[in-house]
Amino acid sequence: MRYAEIGFDLEIDLSRGSIDRVETDPTLTKLHLGGLGANAKILWDRVPPDTEAFSEDNLLIFSTGLLCGTAAPGANRTIVTTYSPQTRLMAYSMMGGFWAPELKYAGYDKVIIRGKSPDLVYLWINNDKVEIRDASHLRGKGAIETAECIRAELKEPNAQVSAIGLAGENRVFFASIEQGRSSASRLGVGAVMGDKGLKAIAVRGTKDVNVARPAEFMDLCTGVMAYIKDREAKPVPGVMPIVAGLGSPQEMKLVDEEWHTANFMWGNSRTRRKELTYTMAAYSDLDFGFRIAQRATEYGVDGFSAPQVMAFALELLEAGILTDADFPGMPADSEGRFFWLLDRIVRREGIGDVLADGVYWAAKRIGNGAEAYDHNTIKKHEQLPLKLGMLNPVYYLMYATGEKINITQIEGQFPQSPFPTREEREEFVKDWIHVPDEKFKQYLLDWEPRGEKSNPYYPTVEASCDIVDWQEKMHYIDDALGMCAGLSSFPLKPPYHIHNYPAFISAATGIDIDESELGQIAKRNRTLLRAINVRRGMRRADEKPPEDHWKRRFPELEAKLLDAYYEMKGWNNDGIPTKATLHELGLDYVSEDLEQRGVIGNGQG
Repeated sequence: MRYAEIGFDLEIDLSRGSIDRVETDPTLTKLHLGGLGANAKILWDRVPPDTEAFSEDNLLIFSTGLLCGTAAPGANRTIVTTYSPQTRLMAYSMMGGFWAPELKYAGYDKVIIRGKSPDLVYLWINNDKVEIRDASHLRGKGAIETAECIRAELKEPNAQVSAIGLAGENRVFFASIEQGRSSASRLGVGAVMGDKGLKAIAVRGTKDVNVARPAEFMDLCTGVMAYIKDREAKPVPGVMPIVAGLGSPQEMKLVDEEWHTANFMWGNSRTRRKELTYTMAAYSDLDFGFRIAQRATEYGVDGFSAPQVMAFALELLEAGILTDADFPGMPADSEGRFFWLLDRIVRREGIGDVLADGVYWAAKRIGNGAEAYDHNTIKKHEQLPLKLGMLNPVYYLMYATGEKINITQIEGQFPQSPFPTREEREEFVKDWIHVPDEKFKQYLLDWEPRGEKSNPYYPTVEASCDIVDWQEKMHYIDDALGMCAGLSSFPLKPPYHIHNYPAFISAATGIDIDESELGQIAKRNRTLLRAINVRRGMRRADEKPPEDHWKRRFPELEAKLLDAYYEMKGWNNDGIPTKATLHELGLDYVSEDLEQRGVIGNGQG
């Protein structure tokens, strides 16, 4: 019997119309845990590195994390993986809700989709019954509307439905997949789903998920809930209660969200305007933000990329690179403009057809100086539309090197900025049990808001690498387990951390691991993702944040940060994992492939 995982995947070939239930190799669980790590291994093994995003050979993988479907609080993430039409690198995006647990209850760990359907279809997974069903009547419908229609059609109100909207159908490069008030938004996973002719996947399951040591596992889960309640009853100064930060509307009640809305330059990121909503990049009020965000959800577009694309278009209009003739019938008011642009983009009509490819590719198509207005992309992908003052060395590394190419999925358990006084810092570290090493407490104690121990030269190069490595490690563990980052890798002093995760994994699976072994799995997964992107052409030259992200840049320091980070990771000076590192992680098959392609040399250590 397999514990925590089911041990079976669904393989769907939409070109052939075939459905196969395939048993998986249990040794992969010991190597990668599940979720993101397992997805990366599948992509490496089965999709050639020159495969285009909109190819029949590209895979679209919906994966549950290892702990999804168990009683572990927050273990509900679906990890969607493919190759991105936007970055042309590996894309992975997470969504919450109950889709992943439902898939486990239906008897599967993953749904692996290849090929393309000649007609629009949806999948219906109901325990052992799996069907490819006609979806022609759903064409053009919104993502949420589609889910409601499918539940009614199936007469199954408890079915969990992941669906695309009009943006996905029209292969908008930043199209999302929507499900249960959650979204797999980034890097165009919805565009690949649309390209495959797949409108939705509906799942209903009634089976059990077994854990190896249930009494021990339930005690651990009870401890997590007790910790959450204790933090809520006795809040730590400067640290939000755990449940308060789950979801942006909740965050808006707190100082943390005020910090975002009041201290950054939003909109087109060239003008700082305080106390306005940054939603969809329009200078307006919160009511507008909610209205257009709901429209974006129905259309199925990334709520961070879409506003930047629209702001980019309006910048080009203001600069005269685009003209009124490119925007026929566009309203004059700010709110009306953004609704109009959003409609054109998801339908790929007129200028919307160009903008639907994202800022990077749109700028190249438009030309005439448009590239100068592409000032927020990293590796061809839009980042959060904000600009800061002084370079932050930790955030420089996270921006530059993250495989997710998404800053919000990298930051984590180390504070974003120093506490104002030494007394506050000393109070914070007293019960900071989450740190993997005591040195992190000293890093925080020594970090000052200004002076010699402040940005950009503090945290030091060494400390910055350590902090980024810790934060990455926790995200890679979460993404393998299917854990909500809001309960682990993202907030300060969360209920899950490097010291208690091994106990959860061991009790759930019966595979006893310790902190060192868990760290090695996270490093293996992270290195494999790096190798996938390296094999697709990514190099050090690509690892640079937007030039104007910080008002003050420090090129020599930035070079030192990258050098030190690469060395810590066991990569060469171009960001490529060395043969020695790959061997240490049991990834010799990766080094052999990279050596055959001439990516790494025969004598490399």
